[in-house]
Amino acid sequence: MKKLISIITITSILISCSSYQKLLKNGTDDQRFEAAKSYFLGKKYDKSSTLFSDLISANAFSGKKMEEAMYLLAESYMGMKDYYSASSCYADYIKSFPRGEFTRDSKYKTAYCYYLDSPDVRLDQTATHQAINAFTEYIQIYPDGDRVQDAYQYIEELNNKLAYKGYLESKLYYNLGLYLGNNYRSAIISAENILKQYPETKYREELSFMILKSKYAEAKHSVSDLYKERFSEVIDEYYKYSSEFQNSKNIKEAEKMFIEAKKQTTN
Repeated sequence: MKKLISIITITSILISCSSYQKLLKNGTDDQRFEAAKSYFLGKKYDKSSTLFSDLISANAFSGKKMEEAMYLLAESYMGMKDYYSASSCYADYIKSFPRGEFTRDSKYKTAYCYYLDSPDVRLDQTATHQAINAFTEYIQIYPDGDRVQDAYQYIEELNNKLAYKGYLESKLYYNLGLYLGNNYRSAIISAENILKQYPETKYREELSFMILKSKYAEAKHSVSDLYKERFSEVIDEYYKYSSEFQNSKNIKEAEKMFIEAKKQTTN
């Protein structure tokens, strides 16, 4: 019985493959279009994407059929988790049908594809920036859209990701210390720039503490002419930090730096 089922399964696959190849070689445009939709509904996205792509490249249709083919090609790539190709196809659809039936959906999904393609924080963040810009554009065009709140949440998440990347860069400078120069100053500048760019980030406390810690380390390694001036900067930074993050887990360490800085400025 198991052998019979296996034979039937293999036979049906071969017939299916044979039918698909015949469509590619000899099927009419209408036959391939209907087959592509059937494959799409059956989640056979590799086959539907190939057929839709061929029909679009050949300019087989115009009007509603071409609109549907272009949209379903993007949807097929989405189903294959090929987000780069999907975003490109959604963008092509929008250019061809700026007032089309699926334009709003395509606008959102273009941004969502960039979001899904956003890589690890340590890698290049081009897709992250593209996602933020695309979600922002969606909100501006469709302020009453049913996905606006989702778009805002994704933007916040992506902004936090970029802020965290900035924090890691600042931390790297701090860890380099005085290697080949004053990396503490670079850590300070890097963290301050990130806070200016993303003032509402959830990493605000970590970045603020990095500035305080870097200023303290810089002061300790300063030349005598700058010693008191640099420790005065530490005191000012401590007041800023402690007023905003008085319940922070780092507050005791911050207080130690403050006490030491006070000693150095009063000697």
